[in-house]
Amino acid sequence: MKTHYLNISGLILLTWLTACVGDLDTKPIDENIVTAEDVYKNPEAYRQTLAKVYSVFAVSGQIGPDGNPDLATSDEGTSNYLRQLWNMQELTTDEAICAWSNAGLPDLHDQNWSSANDYITITYERIYYLISVANEYLRETTEGKLNGRHVSEELKKEIGYYRAEARFLRALAYYHALDLYGNVPFVDENQGVGAFYPEQIKRNDLFDWLEKELKEIIPLMKEPRTNEYARADQAAVWTLLAKMYLNAEVYTGTPRYTDAITYCNLIIPRYTLDEEYTRLFMADNHTAQEVIFPVAFDGTHTQTYGGTTFLIFAAFGGDSLRTQDYGVSGSWAGNRVSDQFAANFDPGDKRACFFTKGQTSTEINSVSDFKQGVIVTKFTNMQSNGQPGSNLSFVDTDFPMFRLADIYLIYAEAVLRGGTGGSPGTALGYINALRTRAFGGNAGQIAASDLTLDFLLEERARELYWEGHRRTDLVRYGRFSETSYLWPWKGGVKEGRSIAPHYDLFPLPSSDLGANPKLQQNPGY
Repeated sequence: MKTHYLNISGLILLTWLTACVGDLDTKPIDENIVTAEDVYKNPEAYRQTLAKVYSVFAVSGQIGPDGNPDLATSDEGTSNYLRQLWNMQELTTDEAICAWSNAGLPDLHDQNWSSANDYITITYERIYYLISVANEYLRETTEGKLNGRHVSEELKKEIGYYRAEARFLRALAYYHALDLYGNVPFVDENQGVGAFYPEQIKRNDLFDWLEKELKEIIPLMKEPRTNEYARADQAAVWTLLAKMYLNAEVYTGTPRYTDAITYCNLIIPRYTLDEEYTRLFMADNHTAQEVIFPVAFDGTHTQTYGGTTFLIFAAFGGDSLRTQDYGVSGSWAGNRVSDQFAANFDPGDKRACFFTKGQTSTEINSVSDFKQGVIVTKFTNMQSNGQPGSNLSFVDTDFPMFRLADIYLIYAEAVLRGGTGGSPGTALGYINALRTRAFGGNAGQIAASDLTLDFLLEERARELYWEGHRRTDLVRYGRFSETSYLWPWKGGVKEGRSIAPHYDLFPLPSSDLGANPKLQQNPGY
């Protein structure tokens, strides 16, 4: 069993008050705790409440997968932040299709959603819950607050790192809001808690705020690879900046590819690729060398029906797959890929973690029939020594939010798109390093003439599938909505069809629009 840097179960916390009127129905965590001063009498509370900010990505409540959820919901298990982010980024693309008919879920793959879609709403609420928790943490750790509580100078120094990390986590949540929803409500620690209407910030203005915020916290974060496991450091900030700059033309209309290369050049010398691709997605991947920022899970201490438990259980099913071979006790028969996506991998590519034995067809003629399609075995709850994780019902596998392979691919794409500060030869070397690992030798290496933008989009899919990048990639390439690029069941028809370009952004949830008169809906909805 892994021991992570913080135990995020059973935390002593305040009732976090949202600044978004009506859109989040939070519940008290401990009704016996009345004020912040009660909480922070214990110096360890600063560390514990930081753990709560981190935990929002991983778990949905206070005591495990069921009971005492952070947000009121009809199904706590489906409301997990990472699970919903994955749905938005993967089920809406060619990388995944779900057999379940839960209300609103088929609309994601059909690209036929509305502002009332439950999954779009849950994702939005999770993003703003994390922002609310981070804001409250920052309000309670100011210099004035710490001095008033007579916090020691030694602890103050550590809290300085905690505050920078909370700002990074808030920035990551705002980045997801920027990418998914565009023009969104904005609130930071300078607004008070309670009932008021947050102002809506334009997408390009939010990008500018994020850029400034991230650059400000770089010197306040711990240096790369010096922080405790699963806590953010400077490299995590650099990575988020690189990803923002790669997509800047989508967000602001202005290309920033040179800036993307600048931050890739800071990250790359500090990390190395792991020798085995599959090890990055196993129960002991906390020892992987190329993961820059993970969302940590532990089958004993961070139990959830979201996160990697969802990724593994929902991917397994059929008559022939033995779940015990992958370290889990059952299957949910939900997500898989089409034969068209699986065909993107050449023979010998070890990244093709697929299982077809016992499937009635690799072609998907009926979306609701899990036995049609290709099973994905990329994420498992097995350790690299052949033993299962600590718990067969909840997995130990961490989710690699940021990793070095993505930085290699960002560098190469930014170079091809005209960014300066890099070179085509170096870009080719990085891509061939990924392909040498994938093929276990030189069989997969490409020539300089093969390194095109189209090739890189396909290579990103082969390297990063099911890691929550695909929708953003397709939007950047102009292939997500109204385009000749089709995939099975895009738009709700088997052969696929183009859809209107306003689907490149999700709508703001109707519940928040009704609660906040300052918000305007995205065009087309």
